[in-house]
Parts: sequence; structure tokens; C-alpha cells
Amino acid sequence: MPLSGRVAIVTGAAGGIGRETARVLHAAGARIALFDIAAPDRVASELDPSGHTVWPVSLDVTRAEAVEASVAAVQERFGRLDVLVNGAGVIRRKTVVELSEDEWDWVMGVNVKATFLMARAVIPRMKRAGGGSIVNIGSGWGLKGGPRAAVYCASKAAVVNLTRAMAIDHGPDGIRVNAVCPGDIDTPMLRQEADEVGEALSVFLAEAAVRPLSRLGQPLDVARAVLYLASDWASWVTGSTIVVDGGGLAG
Repeated sequence: MPLSGRVAIVTGAAGGIGRETARVLHAAGARIALFDIAAPDRVASELDPSGHTVWPVSLDVTRAEAVEASVAAVQERFGRLDVLVNGAGVIRRKTVVELSEDEWDWVMGVNVKATFLMARAVIPRMKRAGGGSIVNIGSGWGLKGGPRAAVYCASKAAVVNLTRAMAIDHGPDGIRVNAVCPGDIDTPMLRQEADEVGEALSVFLAEAAVRPLSRLGQPLDVARAVLYLASDWASWVTGSTIVVDGGGLAG
């Protein structure tokens, strides 16, 4: 199995993409720490009821001290740390005029600051161990603009370019840093967007499926891309962005 013996942290592990990513990495042989502000215990019990290979950690990934303490605890529990998947993410569908300052700070905090804090805690440990892989979850809207999603687009663009900068800085340490940019994936967050933009859910989802492959993405589509980047299959891939969007950006 491509991740046999490895240890991975997945943030946002109680959500749609994070949950499926944790499942796929675990099935590939990794021991997993599930980080989420919502209690990730249910996901942990689904993956491994014994608790030997999966550990749920409830924390706010925008809090520096909590992040550092939790990462240290993962290494102490499992003895190593090989993979970080920064999957925690939130959205607010508003223009810059409609956004409040608190909403801006919230989205930038979860999507960007948490990525920085997690990387800052993990990278020194990976460096001492001789390397590792970090996969940041961006978005197609981190590569192009989208309507009424100003702060989300800004945050995901930051994640994409932060990925490139980290790849340059830490490649000599044997640490690969890449991004996966999904299109519209059928998750609770996507369905929440229908309410935010004031559209009927059926109409919103039908519009989201208008792309060359004529369907919404599924969390598994993203998780498989993460597995590739996390594993030695991608041993000469760093600073790259994989778009997983059914061809949405092609047009």
C-alpha cells in the first residue's frame, strides 16, 4: 500500500472532502490524525473502531498554541509525521461591499492562517525526519474569479501561491508541497452556498454540474488526487497544482 507505515494529519477531517481524504489515506495504509473544530470522533470510529490507527483531535486550527500542541501530540502518539493535508475550509458568498470585517477575518483565518500555522508546526518535524509531503486544498476559484465570493477567491489564491513559496523554501529539506484545486464538489459546504446566493438547491446543483464532464465532483475525486501527491508516486512533484474540476476551468 502506498502509505504503509506513514502518519498523516488531515484538517477539516469531519467535513466532506476531509473526511473522504482521511478514509482514502487510511485505506492506503496510513495512520491518521483527524483535526477538526467539530468533534471528529464519529469519523474515527468509522475508520478504526479500535482506535489504534486513527486519532480524532478536536481543535480550532486558527489558534497557534493549540495547533503546535496538537501536532506535537500526534508525533508523540504515532512516533513520526509524514503527511499533512490542509483541508479545513469555509466560504462566505458575498461581494467586498457586502462582507463584514469579521467575515473577512473568519474566512482568511480558516483558509489561509490555519494553512500557515499547520505548516509551521509540521515542517520542522518533517525536516528532522528527512522529508514529507504537504497537500493544501485550494479551489478552482483560487485560479480564477467567481461571483459573490470575494474573500473565498482571495483566500484560495493565497493558498495556491503559498504552496509554491513553501515548495521553493523546503524542497531542499525533502519536503514536497503541492495543492489540489477542486471545482464544485457535492459536499455540505456546496449545498450551503445555495442558501447564501438565494437559489433553489436543485437549480444551484444543476448549474454547478454544467462542465465538460457533466456532473458534480465527488469527495473521492479529490481524495484520490491527494493520495497521489501524498505518496511516493509523486516523488518528483512539488510546487504543483492539480485541478480536479471535471473540466470547469478548461472553457
